[in-house]
Amino acid sequence: MQNFTFINPTRIIFGKAVLAKLGPEAAKAGQKALLVYGRGSIKKNGVYDVLTGALEKEGITVTEHHGVKPNPVLSHVRSGIRKARENSCDLIVAAGGGSVIDEAKAIAAGVKYDGDVWDFFCGKAAIREALPIFTALTLPATGSEMNSGCVVTNEATAQKFSAQGPALFPRVSALDPETTMTLPRTQIANGAVDAIAHIIEGYFTTKDADAAVTDEIVHALARSVIDSTGRILKDRADYNARASMMWSATLALNGLATCGYGGMTFINHAIEHSLSALYDIAHGAGLALVIPAWFKHHLQTSGPARLEKFGAEVFGTSTAEEAIKAFEDFFRKTGAPVRLSEAAIPAEDIPRIAENAMGLIRLWGMKHEQPEIEKILGLAK
Repeated sequence: MQNFTFINPTRIIFGKAVLAKLGPEAAKAGQKALLVYGRGSIKKNGVYDVLTGALEKEGITVTEHHGVKPNPVLSHVRSGIRKARENSCDLIVAAGGGSVIDEAKAIAAGVKYDGDVWDFFCGKAAIREALPIFTALTLPATGSEMNSGCVVTNEATAQKFSAQGPALFPRVSALDPETTMTLPRTQIANGAVDAIAHIIEGYFTTKDADAAVTDEIVHALARSVIDSTGRILKDRADYNARASMMWSATLALNGLATCGYGGMTFINHAIEHSLSALYDIAHGAGLALVIPAWFKHHLQTSGPARLEKFGAEVFGTSTAEEAIKAFEDFFRKTGAPVRLSEAAIPAEDIPRIAENAMGLIRLWGMKHEQPEIEKILGLAK
């Protein structure tokens, strides 16, 4: 088990009818909020009215920045930065899923920076400061509500890169499972795959596999995500399943599930970011394509031990091959694709996808070359 330092300053307010509590919390940070949200779902499920009412009750002026798309894009981030500056916003409130929160973080950092915000994503600058961030989560998946990272796509260069820094930890995040009740099946599926992806990256790529307590955290979170997803798909009104899923997805990427692992990489995410950048595929759907293929490659290069252990603890399987099949079966059960053809991505595009992925792989300092990435993608045909 490797040395580690764990710190997470985000305050979580969890449960029914907690969104209004963001008002008093936000008022501690400022009086002019940029409200970042997507394409209008928060107006249909009541989140918008509760949140704006709570902010206005505290005397906070709200400037809206809506229209964030899945796989948030750089041009919209830049627009949000301009809007925040023009209205002298001194805090950011994000209402939505990971894409909304990620864009809100990028805006928060960009407002405090004299250069172009993309500098943070391509390694030209480090994030030193950001406007205070508050989030109202409506789609459990990315864990962005309790971590210090964000992902944005530069549509001009077809690059989906990430940035991070301690200043990007949200001050407070409100998690009300009832806000997820109206999510369509595709978003439930993509969220489940994304949460699973976050916990398997460290577990399977660590150079030190003797970290028993972290392994057990990973196993428990995986079982919770899988069980909760099954219950939600069977009964959309199952509050406790929604609650377990929401909290599991948050814990999956708040730093806890990698403590003690060493030398790990996020190779599945690096490959998937290429799919999202080139085809604008949903992040969870792209991960469902990559993960089983990478597992087959991992079995060839690293042996069966970790797959056997994970499979036995989570799926009740005996062999590495059975574990891989169990992953595929779970993804298929949610409705996620597990082959490139199922997402209408031509196999002849594999060299182009791999070439694009190499940009992020090099930026993240991972020891992989394009032929290997092409081989992994070939296993997803």
